[in-house]
Amino acid sequence: MPSDYIIFDLDGTISDPKDGIARSINFALECHNFEAKDEDEIGELIGLPLDQMYAQLIEATEPSLVASLVARYRERYVEIGYAENTLYEGMEASLRHLHASSAARLAICTTKKADVAKKILEMFRLDDLFEFVSGGDIGIKKYQQLEQLLYDGTITRDSLMVGDRFIDIRAAQCNQLRSAAVLWGYGSRIELENEQPTFILEQPLQIKELAV
Repeated sequence: MPSDYIIFDLDGTISDPKDGIARSINFALECHNFEAKDEDEIGELIGLPLDQMYAQLIEATEPSLVASLVARYRERYVEIGYAENTLYEGMEASLRHLHASSAARLAICTTKKADVAKKILEMFRLDDLFEFVSGGDIGIKKYQQLEQLLYDGTITRDSLMVGDRFIDIRAAQCNQLRSAAVLWGYGSRIELENEQPTFILEQPLQIKELAV
């Protein structure tokens, strides 16, 4: 079945955001007199919305505290953290091959705000490959982003969602879309296999196979 859109998650799928996210998370924590967390502990949560990350790291659920933490996080991330992303090896070539050879159009669906995601794509000079960027915000879940894209007629159910965490695969399944789980990001093989994605990709070069 050909895809209408191939929709990519960003963090942990196209680029490795760990340094920028971890440092910005800890900047916000320290601004609020919390101890910094181990970067590997933060890495295990990459892909989740920021409010869920802070809830798991310090049990922060009080709305005004969460809002303040997110604001300080974004203060650093928008200025510095986004540029601490690194592109996964083979990613650019694979995306350009897919863009050139597939009838499907490419797009982004990320829990990041759209403007920040666009800055990252522009930094890697990949922005020309994607038809649109669907960005999230606090309180918006990824399945709701896909749901809205379907409702608006931007995509159809012939689209394919590509991501590295369970939330990406569940978001696709909630909307009756096919999914491809990638193993080079932050979700473990067990986490992703448990979600029963349509495809499992083990390395970025396999993205080219989605053109078929």
